[in-house]
Amino acid sequence: MIIGISVDTLELQQKFTDKEKLPFPLLADNEQKFAKTYGVFTGKVAGRSTFVINKEGNLAKIYNPVKAAGGHPEEVLEYVKGAFKKK
Repeated sequence: MIIGISVDTLELQQKFTDKEKLPFPLLADNEQKFAKTYGVFTGKVAGRSTFVINKEGNLAKIYNPVKAAGGHPEEVLEYVKGAFKKK
């Protein structure tokens, strides 16, 4: 499952989701609780990071910082396929 989280308001999230036609939910963390807990809140914005969380709820891998271009989605997908393949 993929979800996005941003420190923007729910209204801004919805506009961005509609504009970009995101195929996954984008959650609003406008109180910065998630961003602060995961150490990505810089004081005004949250840095882009990818967190891979396993089925047990444990943090399996962190990609920080993240650049949208340059093959990041493919890199994460390759990791997930390898790390979580059924045995």
